[in-house]
Amino acid sequence: MIDFYALPNDFPGYEESRQQTDLKKRIEILENCFQVDIGDYRFIPYIQRHEFEALLFAEPTKFAVAYPDRESEIQQLIAVRSEFVSPEDINEGEKTAPSKRIKTIFPSYNKVSAGPRIAAKIGIAKIRAENPHFNEWLKKLEQLA
Repeated sequence: MIDFYALPNDFPGYEESRQQTDLKKRIEILENCFQVDIGDYRFIPYIQRHEFEALLFAEPTKFAVAYPDRESEIQQLIAVRSEFVSPEDINEGEKTAPSKRIKTIFPSYNKVSAGPRIAAKIGIAKIRAENPHFNEWLKKLEQLA
C-alpha cells in the first residue's frame, strides 16, 4: 500500500500512466506495471489515490474517539465528506488533501496516534463500503486465503 502522491518519475509505468487523464486508469496502469516489475504472483500492489486520511472520511462522526466534545468540528468533516461520491475522491490539490483538510479543522491531528484509533472505531466494513478501490484490493488479498 503506497500513496499515489509524489510517486517518483522512475516508478514502473509512470510515463505510460501520465498519458491518461482519468486518475483511476492511471493508478490501474501503475499497479499493473508495479506487479510486473516485482515479478511475483504473490505481490498485489495497492496505490492509495490520495492518502490514508481519505479512508477516515468513511465515517467522520468517529473522529469523536480522538476529539470528544468537538461536534462543531466533526460537522465540518461531515460537510467535506458530503461533497464527494467516495472518500477516495477527496483531494483537489496540495492544500486540500484529506490530511490537510483534517489538520485545518483539528490542528492537533496526529496521523500516528489519532489515525489508527479513528480507523478502528470506523471499522473495516464501513471503510471498505465507502472506498471501492481499497475494497477491491482487500478482496484480492482475501482470495489468497
